[in-house]
Amino acid sequence: MANKNNKKRDTHTISMLVANKPGVLVRVAMVFARRGYNIDALVVSPSVNPLYSRMTITAKGDPNTLDQIIKQAAKLIDMIHTEEHSDVDAIHRELALLKVKATPANKATIVKLAKKFRTHIVNENDKAIIIEQTGTTDELDAMEMLLKKHGITEMVRSGKLVMAKGKEST
Repeated sequence: MANKNNKKRDTHTISMLVANKPGVLVRVAMVFARRGYNIDALVVSPSVNPLYSRMTITAKGDPNTLDQIIKQAAKLIDMIHTEEHSDVDAIHRELALLKVKATPANKATIVKLAKKFRTHIVNENDKAIIIEQTGTTDELDAMEMLLKKHGITEMVRSGKLVMAKGKEST
């Protein structure tokens, strides 16, 4: 159990508001690469203002190194704002699409699991069921583990999206 807690503590979610210009993503990625920090998930999307984009980066590693990365990233010319977010100060969600082998023997079980996890079946035929799930990383991981028994043939996950709670800007 200590390993699971350490894993969670070493997983970091960083939001960045950046100028919507070519090359910004590469410069941000290079800050991580220079420090030997691997980016586990990256989501880039437009913000309310079309001049800016929102980046959400999920990475695992030493908190002290991450602090240095955030400070270096904040100095980039097209960086407007950067901040790490915890589960306490922000809402974290992911999206997954999972394609599972469908047989007459397992179809009812898969549908039952989909209902239990409040997911949506977005496509279904004799050979496969495609399930759409949104939730926390832990919720998506749990569903994935249960569906592996039935044969996941394909999976796509969005990476984390994060939004600060209350009036605070992300």
